[in-house]
Amino acid sequence: MSVRSPDVREAPPVGGASAPPWRVPTLVGPTASGKTALSLRLAEVWEGEIISMDSRQVYRGLDIGTDKVALADRARAPHHGLDRVEPDERYSAGRFAREATAWIEDIVERGRQPVLVGGTGFFLRALTEPIFAEPPLDPLRREQLRAWLAARPLPELARWADALDPERAALARAGGRQRVQRVLEVALLTGRALSEWHQRSAGPPPRVRAWVVLLELPREEMDRRIDARVERMITGGLADEVRALRAQGYRREHPGLTGTGYREMWDVLEGTRSLADAAAEMKRQTRQYARRQLTWFRNQLPDVAVRLEATRPLEDQVRVVVDHWEEERRAA
Repeated sequence: MSVRSPDVREAPPVGGASAPPWRVPTLVGPTASGKTALSLRLAEVWEGEIISMDSRQVYRGLDIGTDKVALADRARAPHHGLDRVEPDERYSAGRFAREATAWIEDIVERGRQPVLVGGTGFFLRALTEPIFAEPPLDPLRREQLRAWLAARPLPELARWADALDPERAALARAGGRQRVQRVLEVALLTGRALSEWHQRSAGPPPRVRAWVVLLELPREEMDRRIDARVERMITGGLADEVRALRAQGYRREHPGLTGTGYREMWDVLEGTRSLADAAAEMKRQTRQYARRQLTWFRNQLPDVAVRLEATRPLEDQVRVVVDHWEEERRAA
């Protein structure tokens, strides 16, 4: 396929408060929609580098259960945003925004094209919208509250979030347990809702403007792909991966291990759940997560986002994205 690579030199520098934000191609979509395959082909076409917006693939040692980009595929195009922290560390959307901005600047300075890819909407929002200054929280009280919240079922936490911060609750639920707990931490430890803190605390102007492509799938096809992915994870050694993490001393409540797949397989290794039941629960939870992702993207993305049917042949998808990107550049 022969197309002209984007001329990154036409864009303004990232540094400097008054510089206009970069326009960066951004692929989003639910789990199993084919973002990785499309991003690799676009990186090859554009001589680009991929920045992962996946809140689980930032963890080292969590490869099978996060469906992390394979090493062979990473050799096809440089990747950023993978393997950033250990499973017992937290990786915030704010940290992602800071690091991604630096990666974009470096990529562009080297004359290459950054491509943002992922399904974590909060990472995208943190990068493209001002980040507020988080209120000071007492570290000891925060850790105690986190331990207490971690023992509560997610539906119960979601009900509390609805009561304490109704404006932020829906977005938090779409982001999963960690986001719901953060809403509760801020509300309970400061006496003010997280949404109120956002309104009161303006952040710096964004340095990145995402040009968004949303990959969409019919529900039946999305469910089929999710089921197949879960089966591949199980046959591909997810139990061994979790067993190795346990042997290294990591605990199931650590931030990296609270996601779907790891908690179910942890139960299997402890003998409290059968493998068949774990597989069924992983499929169910992943389907629910994919639906939350779609809801978030459909409600939060700009109307001008390109909607792309992910069942189309890969090369057709590449052509559609490249053509739309050329139109965007000409219109800018």
